[in-house]
Amino acid sequence: MYLCPMIFYLSCTGNTRWAAEKLSQELDEELIDIAHSQRASYHLKEDERIGFCFPVHGWRPPVLVRKFIADMVIENAEGHFCWALCTAGDDIGQSMEYLNGDLEKKGLKAQSVFSLIMPESYVGLPFMDVDKPEKELAKLETSKRMLESFFPLIRDRKSGLTNTYKGHWPRINSHVLGGAFVNWIITDEPFHVTDDCIQCGTCAEVCPTDDIVGGRGKRPEWKHTGNCLSCFACYHHCPTRAIRYGKRTENKGQYYYK
Repeated sequence: MYLCPMIFYLSCTGNTRWAAEKLSQELDEELIDIAHSQRASYHLKEDERIGFCFPVHGWRPPVLVRKFIADMVIENAEGHFCWALCTAGDDIGQSMEYLNGDLEKKGLKAQSVFSLIMPESYVGLPFMDVDKPEKELAKLETSKRMLESFFPLIRDRKSGLTNTYKGHWPRINSHVLGGAFVNWIITDEPFHVTDDCIQCGTCAEVCPTDDIVGGRGKRPEWKHTGNCLSCFACYHHCPTRAIRYGKRTENKGQYYYK
């Protein structure tokens, strides 16, 4: 059982990890990596905060985040200030509504929610690619300023705040397109490597769901167990650009937070 103030987070290409680490330092709260956390019970100290940080996948919280919340046990959730922050390449749709639907089953609610527009990393569809360098830099600079403005709001437990960008069609994006994303688009089936692979093991190391069999001196193989998030952490971190997602990633760029 954990006894501490805490921030639960998931990060794939580093955007959310950067934000979560800054929040942890500023708020003096422990970070718990959802991808590597064992199922456990959590007990909050009196009047402590609880936070959730995650990237948006298909205008929803990632499947792994939702499963983690469904499995977690917080023994004394009532009365504690809860907040959430998500990162996305653009709009977040109804991601926070989905999150709160999951949290309510655990006696929690994110009383204030925030989002940051960060550099794009999803390259799994033909019309989607990483941002141009100038746009990437502009997003990073803006997000830094915005994140700093969130610090006092979370520290002082300001409730009822919605500092997010939902976009123009949040319900359609989250409910319709998000449903298609979860049911048909999330898969590791198209992943493969070219002869440019140097068998460095990086892809297996950065995969948040341990979906890749590989390592130094071994050509990577995807497990096809249904755990892949299609987050493209493996693709973006590959030092030789040897990872392909069918033909959808041909001539596309790479990005991860450095």
